[in-house]
Amino acid sequence: MFTGDMGFRVFKLATSNIRAWEPDRADLAQSLEVAIDHLKTDRTEQDILFELLLKLGLELTVPTETRVVTGHAVHSVGFGALMVCMSTIIPAEIVEPLALGIVAWQAELAPAGGTQIVFRDSAFADDVAKTNLLAILQQHGLDNVRSI
Repeated sequence: MFTGDMGFRVFKLATSNIRAWEPDRADLAQSLEVAIDHLKTDRTEQDILFELLLKLGLELTVPTETRVVTGHAVHSVGFGALMVCMSTIIPAEIVEPLALGIVAWQAELAPAGGTQIVFRDSAFADDVAKTNLLAILQQHGLDNVRSI
């Protein structure tokens, strides 16, 4: 019987976590609606995180750490070189504390190079919430922010 961490990770090759764009030309409105959240719903945050590592050219053995910031899991990869939040919903009222929590953790980690931050694009309540989060991060010198 398995009783704990064995000190290594096991990965299984699977299809991408990102749905390919396959528009139905007869019903483009419906195709666009379906494509709003282009990440497959049956995948975990860990699945998406490790695919992101591969797409960014990072090794799967790079150290990762997870903290909960305002109720949302934030993953630090490579001691703060990459920070990822794959929450499915980020309400407008927690954007500021979430951003400030990420800023504080990044400052604590003090990575040697810059930090890239990645969010799930469809998680934001609206464009205003996303813009506010980006502005707060930029005010603290975190300019390399993207969403998937």
